[in-house]
Parts: sequence; structure tokens; C-alpha cells
Amino acid sequence: MSATNYPWIEIEGGISAPLGFYASGIQAGIKYKEKYDVALVLSEVPANAAGVFTRNLVKAHPLILTEKHLEDGTAQAVIINSGNANACMGEIGDKAALEMAVTTAEGLGIPKQEVLVSSTGVIGQEMPLVKVIPGIQKAVQEVASLRKNQMDLLTKGQHAKRAALAIMTTDTIVKEMALELKCRQGTVKLGIMAKGSGMIHPNMGTMLCFVTTDAQVETPSLRKLLKEATEESFNMVTVDGDTSTNDMMVMLANGRSGVRPEGEDAQNFVKMVKEACCAMAMAIARDGEGASKFLEVKVSGAKSLDDARKIARGVCSSSLVKSAMYGEDANWGRILAAAGYSGAEFDPHRADIFLSGLQVAAGGQGLQFSENEALERLQKKDIVIEIRLRDGSQGAKAWGCDLTHKYIDINASYRT
Repeated sequence: MSATNYPWIEIEGGISAPLGFYASGIQAGIKYKEKYDVALVLSEVPANAAGVFTRNLVKAHPLILTEKHLEDGTAQAVIINSGNANACMGEIGDKAALEMAVTTAEGLGIPKQEVLVSSTGVIGQEMPLVKVIPGIQKAVQEVASLRKNQMDLLTKGQHAKRAALAIMTTDTIVKEMALELKCRQGTVKLGIMAKGSGMIHPNMGTMLCFVTTDAQVETPSLRKLLKEATEESFNMVTVDGDTSTNDMMVMLANGRSGVRPEGEDAQNFVKMVKEACCAMAMAIARDGEGASKFLEVKVSGAKSLDDARKIARGVCSSSLVKSAMYGEDANWGRILAAAGYSGAEFDPHRADIFLSGLQVAAGGQGLQFSENEALERLQKKDIVIEIRLRDGSQGAKAWGCDLTHKYIDINASYRT
């Protein structure tokens, strides 16, 4: 994101860049001794809050607790762990999620209902609270020190990066960002961090994503904004077709900037949130488990936005398309076939297909094209699959990655 293209700029600080937010990441040894695996995000005042969650009927215990704690539309802290999903554990899992919230609340001196809980990792294993609880207590101490000593943005940002590291599982890169938007009344900031690499599919709220802002935004507006942002970003990314039990996205707005974006400023704020979410979604696709290529599927000329999104998602999630892209094979028939079973309404006889700018099909039929030129384009890291319909004026984008042998290697031994 550059200042020349957007009315906001990228800044340092990650999730703790907005005024009144602090974050920390701790090595608690949940699964690996030297990995950051407990993260805490705190607003110094209660914040308006909203969330979106997995559509999987099997929901992890922290997710169920967080949904309950968000019913009043406020929250002040989020405690997150990696290395254990705390899912499918019955009463033991419910108690573990609650204990994480209680420990965090007691350490911070806030009501337990103001604490949101999130976990990611292996399903069906008991949460090792003997490691997690001391980790939470240490995270609380670090945040308290940051607040007491009024650390500068650079130092806060270093701790925020550790928080972003702590929510990672099979991720290979940290996914975080901070943005600043100048409004007529003053400046508002946005912080975001996310995790996701495998078990990613657009039939949910999202993977794990946490957003903070010091703008004044009411809870109903936050809920509407998150729903729209998710539909355009995280619900348009797929890695492997699996929807997790723990997927959630939450946003906290504490109003500490004193700025309530209005008019054009409000429109720019909405765009900023959506673009930040899209950036995180693309980062997740680029970091797909075992991925060697980043795929962007662009659909234009659809009858409806829903049709455009269905086709983009259908093509991007096709195992055959993903395998062809890994093999650098210009197999356009797989692309058209995936569009055909996506559930969208369109005329396949009016569909043109392009691979990174090279047209390979017109009117639903193959063209004569240079296989060498196609290979040269498919050998690049980034591949754009474009499907141009002539049925309407709507378009959509989806993001994903290729399917490689390494994906199987990673997931064949994930539990151990």
C-alpha cells in the first residue's frame, strides 16, 4: 500500500499502533519450547467490539466463549494461544477457555466478560494450562510495564510483532500491518494481525485476525463493516478447502483518537479497513502450506456479484486447477470446468480465459497459443487467472496458491 494510491499511509507499530492499545507475545512452551505462543492485546479503556466466526458446526471452546462475551458489544482485551486449538474437549475445554479469560481479567483488573479468547493448533488435545496460565501472567506483566513506562511506538511495535509471532502455527511469515488516516477532525490509526497458512477455505468468518483502531465507531457500524470486509477479503481466500473450528476475526475500536470519521472520512476509513483485510488475506494465500505460487483469480462481466464471487472462489479452490498451476500446465479446461460447477449462473459459450495476460480460450473454446510462452508465464511466482464473461457488469477477485507435494508432508505429521 502506497500513499500515492490511497488516502492513508503505512506506519510502524502493528496491532498496538492505535492510541491506547498494547500487545505482548510470550514463549510459554505450549508445543515448542522456543516459540512465541501466547499473545495479549489490551485496550486501556473498554472498546466497542464485534466479531465474525467460523461457519463450521464444530466450534472450538474459546470461540463459543468469545461469542458470548461479545453479546454486549464491548471488549477490552484479547488473549490468544497457538499450539493447541482447545476444540472438541467437552466440559474440560469450556473450563480451560474460561480459565484463560479469568486469569487475564484478574491480572488486568477488568471484568472477565471484557476478555475475548482465541486458540489455534491441534484439535482434540487438552489445553496444557500448567504452561498457558504462567504465559498469560507473564504477558499481562509485560503489557503493564509497557503502559507504566509509556513506551514509544517503536518499542510497542517490537512487542506487537511478538504477539503476531505468537499466533502463528505453520505460518512462515508474520502477518501484521498498521495504517494511519488523516481526517478533518484529526488522525485515526488502524492495527491488524492475522495468522493462516493451512485449513483455509472461504466458507467461514475468517482464519484468525485481530483489528484495533482508535477511531470512534459504534458497535452496530463495526458489525456491518466486519461483515462487508470479510466477504471481500477472507471469504475470498482459499488454501486447501478445509474450514477450521477456530476461525474468528474481531475488531476493537476504543475511540482514543477522539475522531469520529464522517462523510468522505468515514468512506475512506471503511476502505482502509477493507484494504487491510485484503492485504492480510493475500498474505495468507502467499503463505499457503507448501505453496510455491500465489494465485489471483479475477472474474469480470458476471450477472451478479454473487455469481462473480462463486466463480472466483470455485476456480481458486479447485484441486485440479491448483495442481495444474504447480505443474506449470496451461490447462484452461480445468478452469472453465471449475467455473461451471461453482454454482454460478453464466453462459460458458461467452467465457474468455487468460493466464497472466495470455489468452488461452475464447467463447468457451480453446485457442491456438504458444505453449512456451504459457510456460514462461506460469513459471513465475505470481499467476493471474482471468475469466471474462459477457453476461453483466459485476466482478470479483479470489486468492489462493498451488497444491504441492510439500502440503502433504506438512499435514501428514502436523499432530506430532
